[in-house]
Amino acid sequence: MVSSNQGDYYTNAVVTFFIALSVILWFNWVFKKPKKKNPPLPPGPRGLPLIGNLLSLEPNLPSCLAKLSKPYGPIIKIKIGTRLCIVINSASVAKEVLKDHDTIFANRDISAVAYAGSFGGTDLVWSPLGDHWRMLRKICVRELLSSSRLDALYDHRRKEVRDMVNKIYLENCKPLNIGDQIFLAMFSVMSNMMWGGTLQGEEKKRFTAEFREVLESLIPLIMAPNISDLFPVLAMFDIQGLARKMKNINKWFAAKFDFVIDRRLGMKDQDENKDFLQVLLQFKEYGDQKTPFTTTHIKGLFLDMLGAGTKSSSSTVEWAMSELLIQPELLRKAQEELEQVVGIDNIVEESHCSKLHFLNAIVKETLRLHPVGPLLVPRCPTESCIIGGYMVPKGAKIFVNGWAIQRDPACWDKPLEFKPERFLGSDNEYDFIGSKHSYIPFGSGRRVCVGIPMAERMIPYLLASLLHSFNWKMPEGTTVDLSETFGLELRKTIPLIAIPTPRLSNQKLYM
Repeated sequence: MVSSNQGDYYTNAVVTFFIALSVILWFNWVFKKPKKKNPPLPPGPRGLPLIGNLLSLEPNLPSCLAKLSKPYGPIIKIKIGTRLCIVINSASVAKEVLKDHDTIFANRDISAVAYAGSFGGTDLVWSPLGDHWRMLRKICVRELLSSSRLDALYDHRRKEVRDMVNKIYLENCKPLNIGDQIFLAMFSVMSNMMWGGTLQGEEKKRFTAEFREVLESLIPLIMAPNISDLFPVLAMFDIQGLARKMKNINKWFAAKFDFVIDRRLGMKDQDENKDFLQVLLQFKEYGDQKTPFTTTHIKGLFLDMLGAGTKSSSSTVEWAMSELLIQPELLRKAQEELEQVVGIDNIVEESHCSKLHFLNAIVKETLRLHPVGPLLVPRCPTESCIIGGYMVPKGAKIFVNGWAIQRDPACWDKPLEFKPERFLGSDNEYDFIGSKHSYIPFGSGRRVCVGIPMAERMIPYLLASLLHSFNWKMPEGTTVDLSETFGLELRKTIPLIAIPTPRLSNQKLYM
């Protein structure tokens, strides 16, 4: 039996408890600010279970993603398999990713096939932001692509361009594949800069032909929908065998580069004007021990430079020539400028290109309408971030649709027309480093393309040499086709075949 004193004690305890609880709840309600709700994910089309939006995507992915922005806005989400992808389709939102939150978005989103084909993601393109990536970029900028280094290697570039002009001249007005001519010239330029005269004659020709063939075989592998990317949990099984195929291709590249490296090690060092490989071998032996630099890293850099340097230049010049053949008045205007700056009794030198304002405008307009990397290289945020008023989760795959941004009517007058004059005079405020985010053909921010200095020199030089040395026309009964195929680069679906005829007054200028 409970005494009255005990009953009073329990009653007082219960009352005290409820009073204290009420005070605590009141205090939280009055003084504690309610938590802000996180912004929602970007809008986007509803997908199907497991496969997401995969079946509704078109082969020309940049164009397809641009169409989706019309009903959903400049930042959208799609599901590719189980993977959440965020697509940026406007300059203002791209600025948030590429500049305002550059550090968060500086890492690449590497596919299973790309990982297998890039020596485990240790190359410059795919390495995550960090000491290793900074080391690779510093080496490339300082030892291969600096102004002083490019100036010192001009004779190599001049020789290859003159050889290209001579070969075209000797074809005696036969129809030529423009992309092939530029690719071969650029491959010789890049390989000479990287390992000098290590390969010569037939050995060099065979290496070039095999390299291009193997490089082309990469495209179907990289572009094929891969279950390992659609469902990352299955990546370890490589169900389609795409990673295994890519590893075999990578082994071919590795073996070829090992051959070049071994050949260079067996040659006498050149004390003056060392090629890139000599510099890399010295760095491997005496470089910073805190950030290891191995033969694998050398091979990764070679693959990056040869792959990106050759394909981007050949594709851009081919697109430029296509646009000029459609609008012959622009071609004539470019040739008139060349006659004024270079002279009909002279050959084009790289030093002329800075004075060829209209020709440089043609190059910029070509890269606006036909960017080499239309979706840039996919990125992956290291933490969740608010972009364009929406939540972009950590680990999402980020596509910056440069193709759509550079055709946006909000940024460009008559954006679908090829108008080089938009880059002349006071409007010529666009550069290749992406300082204006409505023009990002090579990306922007700290992961902007490292090869810009080479592209700025070689693309105008190659185009000027073709236009100044020859007149061009389409074969009888053919027209220029501007259809695009989305692959490693935005390439022409139908290669440009055109007929050159010499236009210089002195035959010796072709020798």
